[in-house]
Amino acid sequence: MNTQTTILSQEEIKHIDAYWRACNYLAAGMIYLRDNPLLREPLKLEHIKNRLLGHWGSSPGLAFGYIHMNRLIVKYDLDAIFMAGPGHGAPGVLGPVYLEGRYSEVYPNKSENIDGMRQFFKEFSFPGGIGSHCTPETPGSIHEGGELGYSVSHAFGAAYDNPDLIVTVMVGDGEAETAPLATSWHSNKFLNPIRDGAVLPILHLNGYKINNPTILSRISHEELENLFKGYGWTPYFVEGSDPATMHQAMASTMEQCVLEIRRIQTEARSSGKPIRPRWPMIVLRSPKGWTGPGEVDGKKVEGFWRSHQVPIGDVKTPEHFAKLEEWLKSYHTDELFDENGTLRPELKALAPKGKRRMSANPHANGGLLRIALRMPDCKDYAVEVSKPGTTVAENTRPLGKFLRDIMRDNMHTFRVFGPDENSSNKLDNIYEVSKKTWLADYLPEDAGGGELSPDGRVMEMLSEHTLEGWLEGYLLSGRHGFFSTYEAFVHVIDSMFNQHAKWLAMSKVVPWRASVSSLNLLITSTVWRQDHNGFTHQDPGFLDLVVNKSPEVTRIYLPPDVNCLLAIADHCLKSTDYINVIVCDKQKHLQFLDMDAAAKHCAKGISIWDWASNDQGVEPDVVIASAGDIPTKEALAAVVLLRENFPDLKIRFINVVDLYKLSPSSEHPHGLSDRDFDSLFTKDKPVMFNFHGYPWLIHRLAYRRHNHPNFHVRGYKEKGSINTPLELAIQNQIDRFSRVIDVIDHLPQLQVAGAHVKEMMLNKQIDCRNYAYEYGIDLPEVDNWTWPF
Repeated sequence: MNTQTTILSQEEIKHIDAYWRACNYLAAGMIYLRDNPLLREPLKLEHIKNRLLGHWGSSPGLAFGYIHMNRLIVKYDLDAIFMAGPGHGAPGVLGPVYLEGRYSEVYPNKSENIDGMRQFFKEFSFPGGIGSHCTPETPGSIHEGGELGYSVSHAFGAAYDNPDLIVTVMVGDGEAETAPLATSWHSNKFLNPIRDGAVLPILHLNGYKINNPTILSRISHEELENLFKGYGWTPYFVEGSDPATMHQAMASTMEQCVLEIRRIQTEARSSGKPIRPRWPMIVLRSPKGWTGPGEVDGKKVEGFWRSHQVPIGDVKTPEHFAKLEEWLKSYHTDELFDENGTLRPELKALAPKGKRRMSANPHANGGLLRIALRMPDCKDYAVEVSKPGTTVAENTRPLGKFLRDIMRDNMHTFRVFGPDENSSNKLDNIYEVSKKTWLADYLPEDAGGGELSPDGRVMEMLSEHTLEGWLEGYLLSGRHGFFSTYEAFVHVIDSMFNQHAKWLAMSKVVPWRASVSSLNLLITSTVWRQDHNGFTHQDPGFLDLVVNKSPEVTRIYLPPDVNCLLAIADHCLKSTDYINVIVCDKQKHLQFLDMDAAAKHCAKGISIWDWASNDQGVEPDVVIASAGDIPTKEALAAVVLLRENFPDLKIRFINVVDLYKLSPSSEHPHGLSDRDFDSLFTKDKPVMFNFHGYPWLIHRLAYRRHNHPNFHVRGYKEKGSINTPLELAIQNQIDRFSRVIDVIDHLPQLQVAGAHVKEMMLNKQIDCRNYAYEYGIDLPEVDNWTWPF
C-alpha cells in the first residue's frame, strides 16, 4: 500500500537528513577509525584500525528507521523501543544512541565531544571493547540479533501486557528467510489490542545477504504484498534511494502506521471488543550500503552485496585510502558537529528527551520495572507422603495448580507458554483462571473444551521458536513466565537457549543492567516414558547443551517427585538472571518425600536418603546414586534386591536434584567442595549412578573428583523403540536388575558369592521382556513395585 503524503517541510527534511548523515558517519567511523574522529586533520594510515571489522550494509537503513521513529515519539509523546533484527547492524543503532546522549550517560568516557567520539569509535569491534551486534552493552537493546530469526517474536513478547508500548522492529530481509522469523509473523493472532501494546515491523529489503540476493527482494511487488496480507498484516511500502524523497515518504508512512495503531487500540478499548485487526507493517526498500561508496575498483558496492561488511577493504593502497577519505568527508561533519565535536543544537533537538529516548526506555532494561511475583505457598499443593515409595501421583498435576494460582494473583505480569501441550503435560488447571490466548477465528465447537479466549494468558502455538522468543521478550522487558515442552522437542530451541544464556552472562558484567526474571523451562514427557512414541522421541541431550554455557547463568534440576518439583518451581520462579532447566515427567510416578523433607532436600540439592540406606555409622560397601524420576525408582528397587539377597551389604543411597552439585565448587557456584563430595560418595567405594540423561554427562561433571574412577554411570544410550517402560530401561541398563549385576561385578566379595543372584537377575530380565512382547505391558509385579521397608 502506498499512501504517502507530504508532511515534512523543506527545513524539516534538511534537519532530519543531517541527523541521519551524522548517524551514517558514526557508523562508518566505528568500522574504520581509531583516531582523528572528525577528520579535523588530514587522514593518515595510523588513524585507521589495523583490523577492519563490522557490517556497514544494513546500518544506514537501521538508522533511517530509528530516527523516523524518534520524530514520532517527539510529536506524539510515544512510549517506544527499537529492535534491530539484522545481526551485525549495531553501527546503525549505536550511532543514534550516541547522538541522543544515552551512551555517554552510561559510559562517561564516551562523552559527546571529540575525545569521547574517539573512544566510541576505537572500542567498536575492538579487543576490550564491544561487539558488532546490539549486545547487552547497547543501551535500549533487548535483542542482540547475533543469531537471526527472533526479532519479531522478541518484539511481541515485549508488547504483551504493555498497553502503551510500541515496539518498532527492523527485520532484515536475510533474517526473513529463517524459519523462526517466517513463523513469528503469525504473532499478530495473539496480540490483544485492549491490554497489549503494538508491534510495528519494518521489513528492510536492501536486497542482499553476505553475497547473495535475498528471496523477498526478488519477488514481485504484488506477490510480496499478498504474502503479508496472507499473514494478516496491512503492508505499506516505502521504496527508493533519493534521501529527500525517502525521508518524506518514510515520515508520512510511519506516521500513518502509528495513527492506525492508535485508532485500532482506541476503538477496541472503547468498545471492549478485542477483535483481531490487520495491524500495519512497513516494507522499506532501500539500497544496501546506502550513502556508501558507489563503486570500488570498478565493481558495484552501494546497492549490492559487496557493501554487506566493510565496503572498502585494504585501505593501505593509495586508491583505497583516497576513496575512504572521500567517502568519510562526503558526510560534511563540520555541518553536523560543533568545534567540540558535539552534535549541533538544532539537530540535538530532534531526539526525544529523558526516558522517552528509545535507548533510555525502562522497558529495554526490564529489571527496572520488574516486580516480584505474588506467590502462594507451594506447600499448599503438596502430595501427602506417609511412607516413601508407596504412593503414586502425576508429578506435574500439582504444579499446574500452583501455576494456576500464581497466574490468578499476577494477572498482568505472568504468562505460561507451551506448544499445544499444557493439557498433555497435566498443567491444564491453569485454564481455570485464564484460557489460551486466541484472536484468530472461532468455530461453534470451540466452546466445548477448546479453552480459547482473546483475554487468555496461556500462550500456545506449535512453534517452540516463537514461544521461546515471546518468553524472552516478556522477561527482558520486566515480567515473569514459565515454559514447558516435550523433552524430544526442546532441541528446537537449542540455539535460542544459547543466545539467551550468552545475553544473561554478558548482562551480569554490565553494571547498569537491572536483574530480570529467570527463564524457567520445564522439560517433560521425558525419554523414559516415550515407550509409545518410540526412538524418535527419546533424547535427553538438552542437558549436555546446558552444561556448555556459563555456570553463572545455568541451573539444572531433576526433581524425583511431586513435592520436590513444587519446591524447585517455587525457587526458580523467585530467582533472577538464570536459565532454570527442570526435568520431570508428567506421568504417574512413585512419591518419595513429604513436603518438609522435599524442601530440605531441594535446598541442599543432594542428600543421603537415610530411609533408603543401611550404612548408618559405618563405611558403605557401595554407594547407589540417582538423578531423575525413573532412574531413582529403578535404583531404589535395586537397593531392595541387594538387601534381600545380601543382608550384610552396607548401602548408601544418594539422590541428586541439583545436577551442578556434582561439579567442583571452583567450576560452578552450586558445586560441592571436594571435602563434602568425598564425604558423600567416599574416596574409594564403587558408586553406581543411575542418571536420567546420557551417562557421559555425569563423568564430565565429576571427572576431577577423587573417586571418579569408581563411578559407574548408567543412562540413556540411544537404545529404544516401541518398548514398555521397563523394557526401555533394560535396554539402556538403568533397570534394577542391571544395577544389581553392576554391584556384583564391582564388589570383590560378591564376584563369586553373587553368581547365583546374577543369574537370577538375568532371568528376571528375560521374563520381563517375554511378558512385554506377549502382553504389551510390563510385568505387574515389577511395574507396581513399591518400597517395602
